[in-house]
Amino acid sequence: RCQSFCFSLFLHFNASYLEREDPDLPVCVEQTVLVWIPLGFLWLCAPRHLMTLFQKTKVNRKHLSKLYVCKQLVVSLLFLTAIAGLGVTLGEDFGPNRDSSSTVKNAGVFYANPVLYAVTWILVLLCQAGVRRRKETVDSATLFCFWFLLVLCDIFPFQTLLREALRENPEAGAPFWSRITFHWLNSMTVKGYKKPLVQEDMWELNREDSTPYIHQHFQHFMKSELSKARIRFQHKLKKKGVEGRDKAQDEAIQNGLSNGLGKGVSHDVLIMVRKEDEKKKKKKDKKEEEENYPNSWLISTIYKTFKGLLIESAFFKLIQDLLTFVSPQLLKLMISFTEDKSDYAWRGYLYAVLLLVTALLQTVVLQQYFQRCFVLGMKVRTALMAAVYKKALVVSNDTRKEATVGETVNLMSADAQRFNDVTNFIHLLWSCPLQIIISIVFLWLELGPSVLAGLGVMILMVPVNGFLATKARNIQVMNMKYKDQRLKIMNEILNGIKILKLYAWEPSFQTQVEDIRGEELKVMRKFAYLSSVSTFIFSCAPALVSLVTFGVYVGVSPDNVLTAEKAFTSISLFNILRFPLAMLPMLIAAMVQTAVSRKRIEKFLSGEDLQSDAVRHDPSFSSAVTISDGSFAWEKEADVSLDIKPGRLVAVVGAVGSGKSSLMSALLGEMHNTKGFVNILGSLAFVPQQAWIQNATLKDNILFGSPDEETRFQKVIDSCALTPDLELLPGGVQTEIGEKGINLSGGQKQRVSLARAAYSEADIYLLDDPLSAVDSHVGKHLFEKVIGPNGILKDKTRILVTHGVSFLPYVDEIVVLVDGQISEIGSYDSLRASRGAFSEFLDTYAKEQNHGQETTEFELIPDREDIQPDHPLEDTVSVTLKRENSIRRSQRKSRFDVRLRLNSSIKKPRDGEEIKKGQKLIEKEAMETGQVKFSVYLQYLRALGWGYTSVAFLVYFIQNAAFVGQNLWLSDWTNDADDYKNITYPNWKRDQRVGVFGALGVAQGVFVFLGTLILANASISASRVLHSRLLRNMLRVPMVFFDTTPIGRVVNRFAKDIFTIDETIPQTFRSWIMCLLGVLGTLVGICLATPIFAIVLIPLGLIYYFVQRFYIATSRQLRRLDSVSRSPIYSHFGETVSGLSVIRAYGHQERFLKHNEITIDENLKSVYPWIVSNRWLAIRLETIGNMVVFFSALFAVISRDTLESGLVGMSISYALNITQTLNWLVRMNSELENNIVAVERVSEYSEIENEAKWITDSRPPDTWPEEGRLQFEDYKVRYRPGLDLVLHGITCDINSTEKIGIVGRTGAGKSSLTNCLFRIIEAAEGRILIDGIDIAEIGLHDLRNHLTIIPQDPVLFSGTLRMNLDPFERVSDEEIWKVLELSHLKDYVAGLQEGLQHEVAEGGENLSVGQRQLLCLARALLRKSRILILDEATAAVDLETDDLIQKTIRKEFSHCTVLTIAHRLHSIMDSSRVMVLDAGKIVEFDSPRNLLEKQGHFYAMAKDAGITEQHIPIPAETIVEQSSAL
Repeated sequence: RCQSFCFSLFLHFNASYLEREDPDLPVCVEQTVLVWIPLGFLWLCAPRHLMTLFQKTKVNRKHLSKLYVCKQLVVSLLFLTAIAGLGVTLGEDFGPNRDSSSTVKNAGVFYANPVLYAVTWILVLLCQAGVRRRKETVDSATLFCFWFLLVLCDIFPFQTLLREALRENPEAGAPFWSRITFHWLNSMTVKGYKKPLVQEDMWELNREDSTPYIHQHFQHFMKSELSKARIRFQHKLKKKGVEGRDKAQDEAIQNGLSNGLGKGVSHDVLIMVRKEDEKKKKKKDKKEEEENYPNSWLISTIYKTFKGLLIESAFFKLIQDLLTFVSPQLLKLMISFTEDKSDYAWRGYLYAVLLLVTALLQTVVLQQYFQRCFVLGMKVRTALMAAVYKKALVVSNDTRKEATVGETVNLMSADAQRFNDVTNFIHLLWSCPLQIIISIVFLWLELGPSVLAGLGVMILMVPVNGFLATKARNIQVMNMKYKDQRLKIMNEILNGIKILKLYAWEPSFQTQVEDIRGEELKVMRKFAYLSSVSTFIFSCAPALVSLVTFGVYVGVSPDNVLTAEKAFTSISLFNILRFPLAMLPMLIAAMVQTAVSRKRIEKFLSGEDLQSDAVRHDPSFSSAVTISDGSFAWEKEADVSLDIKPGRLVAVVGAVGSGKSSLMSALLGEMHNTKGFVNILGSLAFVPQQAWIQNATLKDNILFGSPDEETRFQKVIDSCALTPDLELLPGGVQTEIGEKGINLSGGQKQRVSLARAAYSEADIYLLDDPLSAVDSHVGKHLFEKVIGPNGILKDKTRILVTHGVSFLPYVDEIVVLVDGQISEIGSYDSLRASRGAFSEFLDTYAKEQNHGQETTEFELIPDREDIQPDHPLEDTVSVTLKRENSIRRSQRKSRFDVRLRLNSSIKKPRDGEEIKKGQKLIEKEAMETGQVKFSVYLQYLRALGWGYTSVAFLVYFIQNAAFVGQNLWLSDWTNDADDYKNITYPNWKRDQRVGVFGALGVAQGVFVFLGTLILANASISASRVLHSRLLRNMLRVPMVFFDTTPIGRVVNRFAKDIFTIDETIPQTFRSWIMCLLGVLGTLVGICLATPIFAIVLIPLGLIYYFVQRFYIATSRQLRRLDSVSRSPIYSHFGETVSGLSVIRAYGHQERFLKHNEITIDENLKSVYPWIVSNRWLAIRLETIGNMVVFFSALFAVISRDTLESGLVGMSISYALNITQTLNWLVRMNSELENNIVAVERVSEYSEIENEAKWITDSRPPDTWPEEGRLQFEDYKVRYRPGLDLVLHGITCDINSTEKIGIVGRTGAGKSSLTNCLFRIIEAAEGRILIDGIDIAEIGLHDLRNHLTIIPQDPVLFSGTLRMNLDPFERVSDEEIWKVLELSHLKDYVAGLQEGLQHEVAEGGENLSVGQRQLLCLARALLRKSRILILDEATAAVDLETDDLIQKTIRKEFSHCTVLTIAHRLHSIMDSSRVMVLDAGKIVEFDSPRNLLEKQGHFYAMAKDAGITEQHIPIPAETIVEQSSAL
């Protein structure tokens, strides 16, 4: 009750509230109990005081004191606040400004409390009046206790308010000074320094930075811009149409002529001409396809949405650009001041102060500009992500098919991020040219026309850099190609890791990956060499430019003598010039990349939406479902008319590919409706063929946004047969389900999906074959309790697609589909009598019918016609990889067994609502906190190689020495102006000065080039070492690891982290070394000029150290929070795309939109403080840099009598340069710390414990096993040490060539048995002998290569058909054709153009499930081993394929020992013996006939499935004997 009264759970006195640093009470307690205690106390005691009001006493006027009046006044004000509180609540719920889309009203407590308070305050007024009337009383104990209780009980609510206020963003209330210095962030930096920040420490976002706000604005402008673009596009199409007609006529005439003329031309020429035409046509088609959508509207939308921010930031940038040029002019005045010793001292001090003021002003303005730009980038990214998500919810199936899930997620991650990066620096487009022009003007004033020489060199650099950049881009494209290939294979390896282990194929795939990686590293080495060349040019540039300029200046005329003023002013100006010249080409490259992203996003966002009018909801119809003359196109058209009355149960049947799933899609409005209409009366619930499960708790999956009603929930759980599963699940209904339902078996997923539908209480249920994935007895239960005439949905309209023949007699109506057309409709009996398509269908499935058992078939997809609407783009690998239920169950048990002993309440899942740690199957990804350990750096340096590292350091050191030397030489050179004041400047002196200056400049370039080359080689060897270690280890870790780790996490190591190690870390490391040495060089230079400066150095150094420590601690953690909170955005998006039809069917688009906005906001909460923290740091560091400038100027003024003007110029121009370098050094330091985490993450996965060795010293003979005898000796197994056993002492002998069926309910240990044979899990006790050899003694590959399994899910890898059958190329083509013939695939493969070299798509998408299963059979036939394990290989196959497989197995494996794990009993009735497992023990083991006579476990199961003794065929042995006799 309380939950509905105050919208939060009542007494939750558990760990979450009390066991923490700042204990708290649940909000519900604060709003009820704590309010009622003082009020209740007053109400009880009030009557005593009110009595005095009714007694006639003479009121003592003198008691009308000031205190009494004040008391009454305060209480009256409190009364008014209570009334106001009530008013606010009413306004929010019923006022004119309320949010009409929201149906949620305020909780009851917000109405009750103000009313209670209002009444109470009236009582207090009266009580105080009563007290005044009493004689001799000053005040009342009752009222004192009331006020005391009130204050006491308000402590907790006040604490809650305080906590919320602290979480609110302090920026909003920050004063001006705090806003420009970002002082308001201090509290977070201090907190981050004391302890690692967590998501709870993040402040709430400002409203204008939140996703809903940004998204709403963006959508508003996008609508108008997109509609304009659509109109333009329509015009263009019309124009094209007219042109196209004229062209077609011309072409017809041309063709007529050419055919006539062509007779005399040789055949070859014609072919060549035709090829040329084709090429042109292809190019043209490509170009047309590129522009085949409304385009050029995204940029204008972004501009209009964020116009304000753009203009503000532009204004700040302009001011900053102008201020930049003030410093060189002040430097010039400063130098002339030191030259002229007679000048007044106050001028020098004034210049020093002006330098400081200018620098400070510049710092403040620049940081404001950056702040605006980065926030703009963040907002653009947010707007695009939200827009892509919203579009994905309404996109039509055609548009959706154009891109895979991965590509769509990429729009959100990569493309939106590109926009973010470009908008950060968008103003440089106009600012760079402006800076260049102003610099040149000032330089001209200094040095006259000689500037043109320097400028010429700079301009020459641009095309060279441009050439290098295009080269680099081509190399990057190659690099990305190899990366994609490598990741694609890695993805497949990880998705099919179980198969690789069972077949012992890891080495083959390891070499495939290593080969691609080798190519990738070659390309990377090329790229590294190229970037060293460009670094060389870039570092030579400043020296070259100044050399050429000064050389020309002094060479042009003997009157031109280089003075300190001219030299150092020019050098400052050249330094300013370097930045825009370097940035322009980079910006242009980024713009080009963004243009590609723009096209992709525009194409997706302007794609067509689902037809909103495809399904009508007209209440005037009497039928629940009406299709009137509907024609629907998926890729083929079909005409359908259908009329279903409310409350009926209608079965839809038909052969594979007859369009059953398509009919469902049509009813959901997912298909393109070309004519006619569909009308649906009421709401829909949909159960897709492949269950779609969210990564949430089991309860949330079933509630799916509906309110929680315990009784209804319990009823649904019982009906859907989920109660036994809940007992096995560690957290009951609160168990977290992994990605794609990874920790549920296929049947459990389907039942959860059905429960979600049943709970939704819709009017019409569309059930797309939900019974195919469950065992027969469960199917029966579901039909009886949920779907059938007596189920909980009996009064609803149900449309059931099914293959289960046994249900058909109980349905009201049957719709028979043949080739997308409805061929018959009627009741079971009438259709049987009519001998039409329906009776054919029954005959097809009659084999099952004879067994009286329902089939548990999967529907097959022969081609993409009958695509299931649920997972249209899901890679089949991930769908098919339903890891064994039992492995998972045991693992789930494993995590919690310890806990079960301590806390038995887990058994009763309803007791504790709170999730215990163990219930999470997938643990939160470990996020490192605190400083990165030094050992990680050492690890990386070791991978680089110590020799390389030390040489590189030395080389960079020499380069810096050359830099300092060059500047000292220059300052000495400028003193020549005094020495040769009135004498002609000698030529030898001039040449010497220019020569040494130039030589030192070139030396810098050469050393940088060498250093970069050395580091490039080192970093590539480090990349190779770290990747191969990771790959080698991942292929050797035990299967248990993959069951508890989401694949995404492992892929992330191979993708993001390896990328960081390949590309980001080497660059950051290089920049860090150069920055560090640069700063040291600068400080040494200033100290040489003014030794007194060394005194200031120590305090500035300390401040610098503390600021950067504070910053790095906070920034690092914010970056980590950013990356951790970013992945839920993408996984939620991926989940949404794969479950689109379900979300749309239930009409939950709004809820998912909201969820997406919340997820993005959670991420922004850590992105925004990170942006501000960079500004916070920059403003503080630049202030330190500005102090360096100030002190170097100040000391120059103080000691001007002893200083030469050249040294003053050098020290101040150095100081002006240091601000940027200091800032950059901290950024690099922080980047290096953030990125080195990748090494930490990769090495974490490189050190996971391995499974047993692949090959050991004791190897079995090559011909082993010759007989195929299996002996289990008291075999026990558990999943991990210290857990319960899964198999409890299995002992049995299986003779050579015996055919054994293994049966048992879910979780009896059937799959564990096969896992043990292959040593996927190792024995706890006992052993397994094969032909007398203990399998635990030999290597895993020796064992696995000599056994054969046909697994439950046919997993294929992308590559050729041949590679899928024989990855090590051990057998000849003839043998492969032979096994293809035996597995009935020869005709199919022979019919393919490339034959055995036919490329299989990822996960075998371009083959039907049946063909994939037959390929697995071919794999088994190739291995020719004496022991074959069949893991219910026919569960996903139609009857014909099933039949083929069974026949082939009987014939080809007659000489083998065959173990079949059966889910359907009829497939093992011809076994020699049947092993019945229950809870990990063998309960029965005998021939099927004997077991039926025993009437034990097996008999009960057979009875469930309707199997009797008549169904037992001739035992397999007899067949074998007969065939050998023949």
